[in-house]
Amino acid sequence: MRLSIAEALRKAIHDEMARDPNVFCIGEDIGIPGGFGGAFTVTLGLEKDFRDRMIDTPISEIGIFGYACGAAVMGMRPIADVQYGDFLFCAMDQVANEIAKLRYMSGGKLKVPIVMRAPVGVTGRGSQHAQNLEPYFISCPGLKVVAPATAYDAVGLLKAAVRDDDPVLMFEHKLLYGSKGPRQETGSVDASSEIPDEDYIVPIGNGIIRREGKDTTIVASLLMMHFSLQAAEILAKEGIDCEVIDPRTLWPLDIDLILGSVKKTGRAVIVEESPKQGGLGAEIGMQIAENIPDYLLAPITRVAAPNTPAPFSPVMEKFYIPQPERIASVIKKLVNL
Repeated sequence: MRLSIAEALRKAIHDEMARDPNVFCIGEDIGIPGGFGGAFTVTLGLEKDFRDRMIDTPISEIGIFGYACGAAVMGMRPIADVQYGDFLFCAMDQVANEIAKLRYMSGGKLKVPIVMRAPVGVTGRGSQHAQNLEPYFISCPGLKVVAPATAYDAVGLLKAAVRDDDPVLMFEHKLLYGSKGPRQETGSVDASSEIPDEDYIVPIGNGIIRREGKDTTIVASLLMMHFSLQAAEILAKEGIDCEVIDPRTLWPLDIDLILGSVKKTGRAVIVEESPKQGGLGAEIGMQIAENIPDYLLAPITRVAAPNTPAPFSPVMEKFYIPQPERIASVIKKLVNL
């Protein structure tokens, strides 16, 4: 069956709750009968089968993650939901000082198997509801960070995350959900996939080549992966052959996959929706520079947002986010150096 990312996540959560009675969901407005099913419909209807394991909370992110942390330490496997990724900052002490550190501080005696789901991306809501938070959390030791760009990966990564004994933060892009009705997003990109009937996982730490090519390597996740594929199609008409890598897991990063591709193409372009300063592109670029500098035919290049908060104006938003045409223009100049 073909599912959107929102539908795929809903299926994966349902499957995991049916498989393991220790799995439960906690968040704001996630299980209200007749409600939206969270901010983006992911948990819609799950209360029909799991009323006692869909825990609706007050508006208190520090409470959500404190509750989830305690439950995980006691043997449960919570899936904690924030309505917008930006609100993770309201729970930073719990996320960065407790959830991420307890296994290390206990010498491995404690496990904290939490899945933390967080929508990200610029979608007409202003700078406090639009951030791409990947750079903040890949630098937080103790967390695994995943970012599914397709419905197939959403199922596989969520199931892998639920079954992992470490805390996993899952970033989900609002424009990739494919939600319908009152939660449909303007500018959405189709990220739906055929989902097999049989159980499967996507191993955490494994990236994937979305498009093979020989002239340059593009590394991009979430919405930017789809925009990079569009840019690659633009460039193919001009005889430039791009390889597009979707990391899928942002930490631990599948650096061997990226290095192997750059060895082949000699060029690396990292595309990200977050600001360039201190971003994922800086980390990936430095790993390339440290490990295979002799293979590079051109400078490592980053395409990213400006070092400012996201604007509210739709016109400025389009300028702010790297568009396929901009990505293609940068790569064309790089290849022709």
